[in-house]
Amino acid sequence: MPDILIIARESQRLAGLGDGLTRAGLACSTIPYSEGMAGLTRRPPPDLLLVEVAGRLPDVDMWESIRSLKQRNPLPVMALVARERLGDIDGHHDIDDFFTSDGDVRELALRVKRLLCRAKTAGSGELITSADLVVDLARCEVVVGGRVVELTFKEYELLKYLASHKGRVYTREALLDKVWGYDYYGGDRTVDVHIRRLRSKIEDAKHTFIETVRNIGYRFTSGTSS
Repeated sequence: MPDILIIARESQRLAGLGDGLTRAGLACSTIPYSEGMAGLTRRPPPDLLLVEVAGRLPDVDMWESIRSLKQRNPLPVMALVARERLGDIDGHHDIDDFFTSDGDVRELALRVKRLLCRAKTAGSGELITSADLVVDLARCEVVVGGRVVELTFKEYELLKYLASHKGRVYTREALLDKVWGYDYYGGDRTVDVHIRRLRSKIEDAKHTFIETVRNIGYRFTSGTSS
């Protein structure tokens, strides 16, 4: 049974919410902000954190504790936030999803389960991520900034291979061998053509995913623009 940990201003305040999640088949416990890092480290890591955001974001010390926990044990974080304070979590990259505090607990349980499912898929190696780019190996789908990108088969295979070996430099000949196969008799310029088309579809002024290594070939990078 998935283990959900609720971090709240007062541990008893969200007891009813925890009961609702438990009825939905989710093991649930609550700790107050006052316990800080000690409250997070003295127990096994949960499968998901549900963090109450009352007004502004949680205290800096608590949020640093959450970030530290995520670094050691990657897990999704969902914010429980008042509808009028939704702007407070905009752009907060440590939050994977959110739920308004006036919502139905049944909806919350469904969203928690979906978030856990996505986290399990990512942990199984079926997703390759870099900055805003996601390669979904199970669906053979590429998403950039939340937008599905239409690629040809060879473009997808080329991206998948490079992204699976981030940082490693490949010559054009090696890419022909790995992506096109031994029976391909065309010239290595076809790699340049496919790389150019692929970059035009997944890159912009802020993101560079494929880097040209002069006189050698190509490599997949972190996605940040130089």
